[in-house]
Amino acid sequence: MTPIVSIIMGSTSDLPVMEKAAQLLNDMHVPFEMNALSAHRTPEAVEDFAKNARSRGIKVIIAAAGMAAALPGVIAANTTLPVIGVPVKGSVLDGVDALYSIIQMPPGIPVATVAINGAMNAAILAIQMLALSDAELAEAFAAYKEGLKKKIVKANEELKDVKFEYKTN
Repeated sequence: MTPIVSIIMGSTSDLPVMEKAAQLLNDMHVPFEMNALSAHRTPEAVEDFAKNARSRGIKVIIAAAGMAAALPGVIAANTTLPVIGVPVKGSVLDGVDALYSIIQMPPGIPVATVAINGAMNAAILAIQMLALSDAELAEAFAAYKEGLKKKIVKANEELKDVKFEYKTN
């Protein structure tokens, strides 16, 4: 199947974070592709990717980056497709630097931004966007959300059986 979501990472070191997005897209039967492109090391390839993504059938781009985190913004500057940024936790500022870099885009170049290492929420947001024009995906996503609710209800039921001993001083 032709991919409709593209997951782009600044480096393959981001793969452990982005696998969560890939897994959810796979579970929801959303065709996707995954590539590593660097805004600083391969700027021409990033520009070419962004400018041609729509013509290749891509509908949403999830772009992960750490440190300077230029990748999501550079992609957004070169496409009209929605871009979801995933700031990746780095070694210096725990991903806050990436978060600020991605979220502080100039007017006209928006990047929807999720939490640091929030790849799963990026996939959920992409699925919600796609489900606006795909009734089957909307139904599958509604079932997914219902499953989340059932997990919490079940967890609360299990907590009722947990016994605690309280100690007083």
